[in-house]
Amino acid sequence: MNTPRVLALSGCLASLLVHTSLSAGVDWYRWRGPDLNGISKETGWSVAWPVDGPTRLWKASVGIGFSSVSVAGGRAFTMGNAEDKDTVFAFDAATGATIWMHTYDCELDPRYYDGGPSTTPTVDGSKVYTLSRKGQLFCFDAATGKIDWQKNVNDELALTTFKENTPEWGYSGSPLIIGEKLIVNVGTAGAAFDKASGKLLWSTGKLLSGYSTHVPFNVGSEQYLAVFGAKGAHAVGLNDGNLQWSYSFETSYDVNAADPIISGNKVFISSGYNRGAALFEFAGNQTTKIWENKNMRNHFNSCVLIDGHLYGMDGDHGRKDSTLKCIDFATGSVKWQEKSIRPGGLIAADGKLIIMSDTGELVVAQATPESFKPLARAQILGGKCWTVPTLSQGRIYARNSKGDVVCVDVSGKSTASRN
Repeated sequence: MNTPRVLALSGCLASLLVHTSLSAGVDWYRWRGPDLNGISKETGWSVAWPVDGPTRLWKASVGIGFSSVSVAGGRAFTMGNAEDKDTVFAFDAATGATIWMHTYDCELDPRYYDGGPSTTPTVDGSKVYTLSRKGQLFCFDAATGKIDWQKNVNDELALTTFKENTPEWGYSGSPLIIGEKLIVNVGTAGAAFDKASGKLLWSTGKLLSGYSTHVPFNVGSEQYLAVFGAKGAHAVGLNDGNLQWSYSFETSYDVNAADPIISGNKVFISSGYNRGAALFEFAGNQTTKIWENKNMRNHFNSCVLIDGHLYGMDGDHGRKDSTLKCIDFATGSVKWQEKSIRPGGLIAADGKLIIMSDTGELVVAQATPESFKPLARAQILGGKCWTVPTLSQGRIYARNSKGDVVCVDVSGKSTASRN
């Protein structure tokens, strides 16, 4: 026979099980998340914030840069630059306590903007991989920061001529791990290294690279990688780096930065400087344009594709005419635009857009093509905020260009006061 205490405990356990089944925290262990599409499978997070916004759990200063935050195994990783030195940071994801940091020489190299690292650390099991704007490639032990191996990809691939085979604003494509391969966007359409040893496996040539991160896709049983190069989009074989197809798309200053978005055999690409966007399809080694217009001009942060619609930042960062937009994937037509939000960047989770404006306002909106439908808004940072936010385990991480990183609680459980 159950006593009242046993019944109460049973009720609590049932409630806990129900809550657990409705909520799912997800590690965001690399650029654009586990599925490399900017969309998290995390559920159960809350937009019922206090009046002054979600509770700040911690804040840190990491130095100048635009590296976003990767979260895995209870640790949060990012990068910044101070006094011409890059530092890779590993924080306790919940408290912000520094677990380890590694500093190495690297020029700030502002070139018309703040400068600093633009890539995001990639966590793969017990390792974390980073790439600097100058080509320093590292493999660290994720728990301790011990260096397993390091090299400079410019030296490895003989990419030494500025503006001819090294990009003007430095490397911005984040490391990508697939199986035993580590792929980085250096050279014509990237290069692959053995992730355990750093040994070069293949290279696609010495022409100028773009600024995007590779996106994997399959055609039947064959695996390929799509990447935005300096002069257009390319697809190469994962196993050998051989070129499968290319689609010409030239942009001012060779800035093709937003990752390609692939749906079936269709590929969406977009660039800033008033260049616009295109949708093309591929068959074998041939590509065919479906549409091209200027309705979405991703300067460097990518759109997200949800239920046949693209949500993203249209226009160059820092320009007053840039906006948040929704366009139709199939036709490129505009569904809506929201002028109160300028880039910034965004991700999505649980049918919602998680947006950082360029001034540090965090906005959550319903992901619907009907209209812009905000659910919550709060100022969580100041300064220049061009980096995409990260959602992981009920917490949102954001940063500005000078290196202020904040972690706010959106789990709906916190009773802590704002720091």
